[in-house]
Amino acid sequence: MYRAPVAEIAHTLKHTAGLKAALDEGRLGDLTEDLADAILEEAGRFAGDEIAPLYKAGDEIGAVWKDGAVTTPPGWKELYARWIRGGWNALAGPVEYGGQGLPAMLAIAVLEMWNSGSMGFAVGPTLTFGAVEAIEKHASEELKRTYLAKLVSGEWMGTMNLTEPQAGSDLNALRTRAEPAGDGTYRIFGQKIFITYGEHDFTDNIVHMVLARLPDAPAGTRGISLFLVPKYLVNADGALGARNDAYCASIEHKLGINGSPTCVMLYGDGKFGDAPGAIGWLVGEENKGLACMFTMMNNARLAVGIQGVAVAEASYQKAKAYAGERRQGRAPGDSGEGMSPIVEHPDVRRNLLTMKALTEAARALCYSCAHALDMARATEGDERRHWQDRAGLLTPLAKAFPTDIGVEVASLGIQVHGGMGFIEETGAAGFYRDARIAPIYEGTNGIQSIDLVMRKLPLGGGEHVHAYIGELRGEVEMLRASNRPGFGHTAGHLERALDELEEATRFMQRAQADGRVSDALAGATPYLRLFSLAAGAALMARGARKAEAAPQTALCRFFAENLLPESSALKDRAVNGAASLDEAAAAILA
Repeated sequence: MYRAPVAEIAHTLKHTAGLKAALDEGRLGDLTEDLADAILEEAGRFAGDEIAPLYKAGDEIGAVWKDGAVTTPPGWKELYARWIRGGWNALAGPVEYGGQGLPAMLAIAVLEMWNSGSMGFAVGPTLTFGAVEAIEKHASEELKRTYLAKLVSGEWMGTMNLTEPQAGSDLNALRTRAEPAGDGTYRIFGQKIFITYGEHDFTDNIVHMVLARLPDAPAGTRGISLFLVPKYLVNADGALGARNDAYCASIEHKLGINGSPTCVMLYGDGKFGDAPGAIGWLVGEENKGLACMFTMMNNARLAVGIQGVAVAEASYQKAKAYAGERRQGRAPGDSGEGMSPIVEHPDVRRNLLTMKALTEAARALCYSCAHALDMARATEGDERRHWQDRAGLLTPLAKAFPTDIGVEVASLGIQVHGGMGFIEETGAAGFYRDARIAPIYEGTNGIQSIDLVMRKLPLGGGEHVHAYIGELRGEVEMLRASNRPGFGHTAGHLERALDELEEATRFMQRAQADGRVSDALAGATPYLRLFSLAAGAALMARGARKAEAAPQTALCRFFAENLLPESSALKDRAVNGAASLDEAAAAILA
């Protein structure tokens, strides 16, 4: 059973990502270190004692659709009620609408725990957090008054409606339409697919954030608007009114996260209401909905990244426990009687340590991205711009790398279990199935790589990324200055990886400047992994140096000496892979 690694999470937050320094500088309001510790402890208890025991029901029974209604797995509705009574939904919500206003760093850390307990459960509230942020930043005061307090508390939940059957990641092809009704509202018509928690039995009302086109909208993404479309209309006194014409036509039968209903939503299909169309309200300005939706998407990308960390952590814990119990063969040096626990075999140890090290590097990246978001909110002027750029740079890393390693670690977890890992009863396979969606939704990891290379490397005139690499180089110098033999060859491996990252970064920037965009895009995915490995190793070194404890030092050394050498091959693929890619594609894929 999953137990939250509260001490590890707290150390990474405080000493690797920067929470302690921010607290010491008074950047985070009234939050104190003692309060942060208490929140983490209680969140860990809730995740382990309340959420994790219901994971199996979610995976095996899943959500059930019948006649437009969705029933969540046994015990989940009651679990959600306990969750909102505990105030967890309001943790980072705006204070003026009943939230606690706590920093993103703390919110993302507890979100990791929820997802380790059950990713299918935790993904629902994640979309509500995004809806809250979009409404707070872009909606009218009337919409804020009507919806925010209920969404912040969790009494109502929110969704994000982008995808359509003909329009996956390419929103240029979006067809859902919005027609002005003449009374300040709009009538929404269209079909959306892959809508997480589009229908469920957790809350009485569901607030859908829907992208649609106005009749005279420009073509492409410049003609997309965002609308708030509730399941139930809200009366002037705040009570629920008539059912809106938003209908769940079916839910998907999926590879994983089976407890989470993934819905096909129909708007304006005539199921409800006495006039055609689902009633919606404009959020933000007409034809500028994509900017509003990106508020939700950027929030969701970091939240999805932490899903990768969460599943990796849960998978590691299960694999480690199994390896300590399962006996097979005789490990080198074992002079006892009978078979050895498989944890004593070098290859199993390598797998387990790889799982642990990748998880810690990914956690450090996610928490560091959250720290940048908090600093952007807590500062002004040039300093705010710096932290906004930092959050922008780290977001594609914090989404893609953790979700990639979530799949890798879950796969290694099955490998540690051997044949029993392929059997559903052990539970190892469930993590692998759950993890596989995370590199796909909220912008595939290929899209994250494109975003990193094309949009984020030019930040600050192209110099912000080099300043960040310079900061990471400072970790090499401090590591050497610490003169601790337990780090082995960590400093040398890290320095080489950062050199390779610098070379690949300049190649990407030159390729764009010279008009060789295809060369940059061909190497974007290996470049993102190179960046993530180098940054993750530097962050691990920072945390291990400040911990001054054997486990962190040993794990950092293992990462540097066993996993970080991959950076050389990644740099070569990023810089030199385009020609063979183009030639092979022409010869084989044409």
